Amino acid sequence: MSDLVYLDNAATAFPKPPEVLKAMTEFYATRGVNPGRTGFDLAVEAEETLLGARRALTAFFGGTDANRLVFGHNVTDALNNLIDSALSPGDHAISTCLEHNSVLRPLYYHQRERGVEVDFIPFDAAGYVDPEDIAGKIKDNTKLVVMNHGSNVIGTIQPVAEVGRICREKGVLFAVDAAQTAGLIPIDVGEMNIDVLCFTGHKSLMCPPGTGGMYIAEHVELMPVRSGGTGVKSAMKNQPLDYPWRFEYGTLNLMGIAGLLAGQEWIAAHGGVEKIYEYEMNLARRLRNGVAGLENVTFYCADMERDHLPVFVFNIDGMDASQTGTILDVDYDVITRTGLHCAPLVHEGIGTTKQNGTVRFSVGAFNTEQHIDTAINALSEIAAYAMT
Repeated sequence: MSDLVYLDNAATAFPKPPEVLKAMTEFYATRGVNPGRTGFDLAVEAEETLLGARRALTAFFGGTDANRLVFGHNVTDALNNLIDSALSPGDHAISTCLEHNSVLRPLYYHQRERGVEVDFIPFDAAGYVDPEDIAGKIKDNTKLVVMNHGSNVIGTIQPVAEVGRICREKGVLFAVDAAQTAGLIPIDVGEMNIDVLCFTGHKSLMCPPGTGGMYIAEHVELMPVRSGGTGVKSAMKNQPLDYPWRFEYGTLNLMGIAGLLAGQEWIAAHGGVEKIYEYEMNLARRLRNGVAGLENVTFYCADMERDHLPVFVFNIDGMDASQTGTILDVDYDVITRTGLHCAPLVHEGIGTTKQNGTVRFSVGAFNTEQHIDTAINALSEIAAYAMT
């Protein structure tokens, strides 16, 4: 384990901070009861942890009403909730060719089964979407624009604030998938004109999987698409419309939410998102620069001096992406992610579908310069071998 070089942080951050794991186990051991269902002391204490996480994340995302920070299973769960609530038959939606299947598949479903029209905006050669291309597709029945903040494949950070401004002027709901950026890039839903922000906990928010949710701005009206227990207003036959219960169904992952609160504390203790981003980007640039001169390695949209995450993808000429990843793992203990990364339209755009995708390096907060140098040496040796 000590020799493992983990460069798959875009899939999930690893390892998680010890402080987060400790807070989670302590919470579950001492206050792991159901909040909001009764008034005994432990339930009240559990509720305080839940409320603390709501307040912390609301402030973290620039929100104004902590009740509108609703928890769910992950960002995919949140995006499904959002898309199902926002779209009706005959509506029009706009997204991009940078999206993860957590956006693509729900949109395909509504397109196929409910008669929703969907436009997917392509990205340019550098990996960025032009906000004016989105503006040009908005029409009278456009109800939703949904896009990611940062690509999980090529790592480009999109101009969501400008897209949000256009949507606000046009009166179109604007939702952002912040799976790759929440906890790493500053997000202010007010300044960025974001109506609904969807997030996951297990990446840069430093919590284990099974947590996430969305922040819904106060001016946004979305109706629930599921129903279940809430612990309040139990005599009602319909899902309560009060927030957060409008979009929270059944018992929450309280241990995970305790981890989200601890993750907020860990981020603050380590200088905030700006400091963590600077650290990760310095390592990512070291890695990119260290392999930039390899003649038979092709990089895609990997200009680390533009708005970019500490993520980039590549292929070695003549080698399948999965083969490269297996050699890095088995021979060098360097962990990457290969394939289409659940984002097939990105690979169509960069022309890597026939190669079964790409190899992805994604740096995290617990990587070191030694990790980066190990990866550089490994890739250099594999590339040299591939040329012989």
